[in-house]
Amino acid sequence: MQRVKAVLKARHSFQRLGILSHQRCLSAQPNYALYDDFEDQVLVEGRAKSRAAILNRPSALNALTASMAARLKRLYESWEENPDIGFVLMKGNGRAFCSGVDTVALHRLLNEGKVYECKRFFETLYKFVYLQGTYLKPHVAIFDGITMGCGGGISLPGMFRLVTDKTVFSHPETQLGFHPDAGASFYLSRLPGYLGEYLALTGDKLNGVEMIACGLATHYCLNARLAWIEERLGNLMNDDPAVIDSSLAQYGDLVYPDRSSILRRIDTIDKCFSHDTVEEIIDSLENEAAGAYDDWCKTVLRKMKEASPLSLKVTLRSIREGRFQSLDQCLAREYRISLAWISKSVSNDFTEGVRARLVDKDFAPKVFSFF
Repeated sequence: MQRVKAVLKARHSFQRLGILSHQRCLSAQPNYALYDDFEDQVLVEGRAKSRAAILNRPSALNALTASMAARLKRLYESWEENPDIGFVLMKGNGRAFCSGVDTVALHRLLNEGKVYECKRFFETLYKFVYLQGTYLKPHVAIFDGITMGCGGGISLPGMFRLVTDKTVFSHPETQLGFHPDAGASFYLSRLPGYLGEYLALTGDKLNGVEMIACGLATHYCLNARLAWIEERLGNLMNDDPAVIDSSLAQYGDLVYPDRSSILRRIDTIDKCFSHDTVEEIIDSLENEAAGAYDDWCKTVLRKMKEASPLSLKVTLRSIREGRFQSLDQCLAREYRISLAWISKSVSNDFTEGVRARLVDKDFAPKVFSFF
């Protein structure tokens, strides 16, 4: 009952921004009919007591499109309403779980002047992330492969997060002139110390073991055993979270970060990334680099100086504000930031960053100003 009350309270505050309608309907909505031609981008597996949503754009590393976000939202709403479905699972086909938003498609739409379509995409995406964060049934996300950007947002709010030895997690948005969104300021701000700021500002990667260690994931198994876990979950006739938890743990492994893990540098990360401004963080890193015996600080500095300075500043403030906000408050703030960004009312950093890194691939953004 307390969870339901909290969900209703959060839902009310999120509605005020206009992202949600006055009532979240749990049934499938007919206005998604225009996306039916793209159903093969999100496949569905029916199981004894569950359903699985499978992201199915392997050639694009399962980058999320507007049609995929809309279909996920429609499916999850209908599954939540269906009493015969006890829990839901999400995974990706190929070597990625989800590489984030299809930024190349957004870049093309923006260049064609179709800003409204981009706004509609973000609205649908944020509605789905909110739905995931308030979902009333157990949810299992399988991060077997590349997981970037909003790939975390559409899955991390769920109850169970399974990672493998193939998992690679990152938030590279500042390198593209954007900001970590889709709930990133909520879950990154809750990582140990200032690890969230470090990941958001540098775009550095975590593997599956590190995700377990810092609390982003709940279970770990080797990729070779993944089929056994999926088979066991598919045969479950019980939606008790404790039973799902034990099923995920049955073929799991007890793992610890190795000596080269970024988590071994948490003291240095806290020392440098606890400052209030990006300039102070960079000064601190430069001071550390001057007396260091390895190139780690220099590598971190290079990554930050390759990013959009505006993105760095907005991202730092977003993570700091996220520490004191609920998921729905973080989503509302990130939604406003995203709309301002794609409308180019702030800067052209996003379109130029995508052009430089993903379209022309010259890695020389022309409008970024550097420190």
